[in-house]
Amino acid sequence: MDILRFITAGSVDDGKSTLIGRLLYDSKSILIDQLEAIEKASEKKGSQTPDLSLLTDGLRAEREQGITIDVAYKYFHTPKRKFIIADCPGHVQYTRNMVTGASNSDLAIILIDARHGVVEQTSRHIYIASLLGIRHLAVCVNKMDLMSYSQEVYDKIVADCTQFISNLRIPDVVYIPISALFGDNIVDKSESMDWYKGGSLLEHLESVELHSDFNANQTFFPVQYVIRPQTTELHDYRGYAGRISSGLYKKGDSVTVLPSGFESTIKAIEINGKEIEQAFAPMSVILHLEDDIDISRGDVIVKSEYQPQVSREIEVDLCWLDTKMMNPREKYLLLKNGAFIRCIVKEIAYKVNVNTTEKIYEDKQRLQLNDMARVTFHTATSIVFEDYQKNRAGGSCVLVDPNSNLTVAACMIVKKSYEPEFGADIRETYSF
Repeated sequence: MDILRFITAGSVDDGKSTLIGRLLYDSKSILIDQLEAIEKASEKKGSQTPDLSLLTDGLRAEREQGITIDVAYKYFHTPKRKFIIADCPGHVQYTRNMVTGASNSDLAIILIDARHGVVEQTSRHIYIASLLGIRHLAVCVNKMDLMSYSQEVYDKIVADCTQFISNLRIPDVVYIPISALFGDNIVDKSESMDWYKGGSLLEHLESVELHSDFNANQTFFPVQYVIRPQTTELHDYRGYAGRISSGLYKKGDSVTVLPSGFESTIKAIEINGKEIEQAFAPMSVILHLEDDIDISRGDVIVKSEYQPQVSREIEVDLCWLDTKMMNPREKYLLLKNGAFIRCIVKEIAYKVNVNTTEKIYEDKQRLQLNDMARVTFHTATSIVFEDYQKNRAGGSCVLVDPNSNLTVAACMIVKKSYEPEFGADIRETYSF
């Protein structure tokens, strides 16, 4: 049984937590003690019926204010598929939380309040989903019960949303009219909207096709640890441990180690002390090669026919996550392929207005919390990467403040913009 990871996003009070609660409740994925706790908490709030949003809004501040503040994860399954849900905050100041939840998701549910239509946060979250490479989008027009289940209201929202999405790279988009409060079109089809001919939300989640998102040839295996016991029994043992980020590896495959460029062949694939014939993402394995090669943490093993890019300069789309502003020429640590690499901000090309997707070239020299921008970094050593839209695993990285050790930015690599001459050392120019 495969796993679908998805997020719920939208503006404040669009009903994200209620939707997840209804999905779990109607699919009978709530334990008895959980339901009893929700009923007691609802009674204290003066509610006559169980407040299903309390399933995910567990923080005291969330329950007092009736909003989602932090990302909450829930797990459930049906006979067809397993699910991991990330309930993300809707308020603009928690955009960074939405980026965190979306970074590992296959699908995004965007909620729109039928009373308000497409608002600023709707556009923001759709744009972020596109930027983070989410290929499947389910736009749910919620609170249809408050609009008398009007088809005209639904059609107007669909038209407005379609116009915005047409400028983005999201190949699979579906629209579903729902009422999370009463369960219309959540698990079962609604009798109040007979004009809607599509399936329920759960039916879509169970049937969305994920196999097309997996490309076995886009191999990416960052080495996390070199295993050399050097004991009498395992005197010649040399294994390269790590988690396969993407692709499929088989015994006998010709591979290349980057950034060195040395080539070899996979002699064995080991997992839990046993040899297997093949392994694929996201399995954690140990690779054994035919040749003894100098390989260390941060190096990447790929199939020889698939060659990612190697450079000391990268261009990224990033979301700034820190309250302290980013400035050009600042020095940071780039966490890529399991290794920290010193880097410096070369240029902030432009900011992005996530509500209109327009590029902003004025006032671009400083980035504040939740800003989205295109930035170029110089790195102290060569790194192995891929375009994020082509390979999410090979194109993702995070930026860390070396003084506070805080993660300050989530980065999606766009392309290689510059290749230094052979033998050039950027550290001499930028004083790393």
